[in-house]
Amino acid sequence: MCVNAKTIHQPNNGDEQMTEHDLDLTITKISNRNRTAGGSWVQGKINDEYRFDALVFADHAESESYELNQSKISKLWIQRLSDRKVMFNFDRGLDVPAVNTEVQVVVDFLCEGLSDLVFGQ
Repeated sequence: MCVNAKTIHQPNNGDEQMTEHDLDLTITKISNRNRTAGGSWVQGKINDEYRFDALVFADHAESESYELNQSKISKLWIQRLSDRKVMFNFDRGLDVPAVNTEVQVVVDFLCEGLSDLVFGQ
């Protein structure tokens, strides 16, 4: 499953800055958990620069603190492929904040619609 990039945003100063419209999302694997645990593990890549693992649910968590920004994601791990550095980690709480603005754009992009993409909502 692949969601292709849209247009590149260039601010007035001429420096390119990544926005969520610059992202190519490729889902490489979806593993459904058992009925009692619920949710699905989702693995994928963004722009062939980052890989991610996410535990995604169809519904919101009972406790807001278990969910990343009301995204229906309870776990999200992002790694830069070039050097294998962990760029973000949320495991029912923030462990590693986004290391830069570009990674925060990736996090926001996944929060915006990964659950809807996986569960078809």
